[in-house]
Amino acid sequence: MQRYSGFGLVKHALSHHEHWERQWRNPTPKKQYDVIIVGGGGHGLATAYYLAKEHGITNVAVVEKGWLGGGNTARNTTIVRSNYLWDEAAALYEHSMKLWEGLSQDINYNVMFSQRGVLNLGHTLQDMRDIQRRVNANRLNGIDSEVLDADGVQKIVPILDCSKRARYPVMGASWQPRAGVARHDAVAWGYARAADALGVDLLQNTEVTGFKIRDGQVYGVHTNRGDIEAKTIGCVTAGNSGVLAKMAGFRLPLESHPLQALVSEPLKPILDTVVMSNHVHGYISQSDKGDLVIGAGIDGYNGYGQRGSFPTVEHTLQAIVEMFPIFSRVRMNRQWGGIVDTCPDACPILSKTPVKGLFFNCGWGTGGFKATPGSGHVFAASLAKGEMHPIAAPFSIDRFHSGALVDEHGAAGVAH
Repeated sequence: MQRYSGFGLVKHALSHHEHWERQWRNPTPKKQYDVIIVGGGGHGLATAYYLAKEHGITNVAVVEKGWLGGGNTARNTTIVRSNYLWDEAAALYEHSMKLWEGLSQDINYNVMFSQRGVLNLGHTLQDMRDIQRRVNANRLNGIDSEVLDADGVQKIVPILDCSKRARYPVMGASWQPRAGVARHDAVAWGYARAADALGVDLLQNTEVTGFKIRDGQVYGVHTNRGDIEAKTIGCVTAGNSGVLAKMAGFRLPLESHPLQALVSEPLKPILDTVVMSNHVHGYISQSDKGDLVIGAGIDGYNGYGQRGSFPTVEHTLQAIVEMFPIFSRVRMNRQWGGIVDTCPDACPILSKTPVKGLFFNCGWGTGGFKATPGSGHVFAASLAKGEMHPIAAPFSIDRFHSGALVDEHGAAGVAH
């Protein structure tokens, strides 16, 4: 172990990290790449990593208008689960879950994936019928899931109010033990470092202002740092996906809403799982730092403001105190909004587009973070082969014309 004198500690405390080793390069954009990924969040970085690792395509640029992981990746509540209802969604999220379970080893970066389990509470007979149906569907798809009664819920979370005096008494829950949380920043940083080590160029502060399209084929992007050419482009820009699609000359069936979240002052460890309630409308976990991480709903209006919304936050805190009276005097530290793009069926779009060579990965709503590894893995395969990966195929834009929707409103989460 390296030891520092008192002087050494002061010297390093006053430094500005001048001598710290950078985790990735800061390259100058090349004129041409094999693949351009627009969007440097978790999904975009994962896509670039798997393109290089799984398919040997290393002449790749990730183009990000701000800094890596500075969008929704930094503005979510970090929940990871795969207990979705329909076969198509369950396959996608379970594929992601399996990648989560080996991700820290794969990218040699501790993403702090903690499989502490997720409870989805039921407060009415209809809730419990829906829970039973979803658990049965999960088991048929090989996903761990079980139905608990109120006593079973109380054993897992003793501080949850499961009494009959509650305004919305807890009748039971679904329980996925393999679910949990991860460190959002570490996911972005880990994928970024791993992709960079394989030769991917990570271009920060590089904003796409348009697409170069000729005869229905994309062949590059216009940016604030000049034009960059590629015949395969994947757009992974979360809440701004509709804006990018408009630049390319088509519309997507998306609405962008601010999604509210907040964290409390730090507490000693008291909640060691994730508790969600669609009925009461709130969800909560405790971070390794001790903050209570609280998820709220989406604002009722379309917008791009990454700020807190007091009415939505107040409504969410009412739900949390309803479930956990013990938290009624806990002070909130900060609140924020992230921009989510929601589809009519609460499932994502992983698809070719009317422009040849241009692919979109978007519409994740509130489920984007949990899908990060799986999304990147199947999207990378799709870009590499020019055809959608079998797991991604059901999430084509065409489903909104054919009617083959994958309606996950019941399982997608509180904000949907």
